[in-house]
Amino acid sequence: MSQGLSTWTGTEPSLAAKRDALIEALRGYGRVAVAYSGGIDSTVVAQAAYEAVGDAAIAVTAVSDSLASGELEEAQELARKIGIRHRVIRTEEFANPDYLKNAPDRCYFCKSELYGRLSGLLAELGADVIASGANTDDAGDHRPGMRAAGENDVRHPLQECGLGKEDVRALARAWGLPTWDKPATPCLSSRIAYGEAVTPERVRMIDRAEQWLRARGLRLLRVRYHNGDLARVEVPVEELPGLVRPEVREALVPAFRELGFKFVTLDLEGFRSGSLNGLISADSLTLRPSAGAPTNGKGNANGNGNGR
Repeated sequence: MSQGLSTWTGTEPSLAAKRDALIEALRGYGRVAVAYSGGIDSTVVAQAAYEAVGDAAIAVTAVSDSLASGELEEAQELARKIGIRHRVIRTEEFANPDYLKNAPDRCYFCKSELYGRLSGLLAELGADVIASGANTDDAGDHRPGMRAAGENDVRHPLQECGLGKEDVRALARAWGLPTWDKPATPCLSSRIAYGEAVTPERVRMIDRAEQWLRARGLRLLRVRYHNGDLARVEVPVEELPGLVRPEVREALVPAFRELGFKFVTLDLEGFRSGSLNGLISADSLTLRPSAGAPTNGKGNANGNGNGR
């Protein structure tokens, strides 16, 4: 099968064995549609799927108001470099009141929309199976989207092959994927504190605020939205002093206020993936079906980011 993006450069036999196991697993799926965000996990699955079955693989990217600026364009460019067929679809999770109310199971409704649409498109896409980018490290966090994945028979090849985040990054680097060290980029809705309504206006505020910070050289960051239009900025602890320098602070605060934030705070604990999950009560961590939502006991891990 074509090497796609580039020639394999890995030298460790153990890494090559992991690559071969992943490719073999995907080959066993037959025609496969990869739920492809352009993040490192789904990009590795897309690369492996193309290696496994060539044009019988297709990468599908969902677009909605919760997608950060620039992510679609980056996903499109990566798909071109890999050589895999690529399709962009529109999802309508913002039309679902259960998604908008932003309870701790919000991601269930997002993934139900995504995987439900993909399931309905399989024949049109020329695919038999949906594959996600969930890896073994995703199983330890609150990720209710896995329940939606189970209800739609989604396969998780990275998990099936026992591959965690470090394995994924090593594979991406050996394949020459340019985003092998890209920070995780979960959906913008995951920045909004549970219980605060998700709206297109709020996710746009967050997106523009994070763009402002990235334009000033910051790479690993989150702007979290809290009650009262409060922005809680998370960056690595070593980056905190730079944000309180007078010339930066005096530009940042009015810029965020112009975007719609009334208060701007820095989190002194620094960047923490999934920090909003600390606000979830123990009772909420045992997912209960929402009204009208089916359940089949498939668990609560979602490899594509809830509350990140």
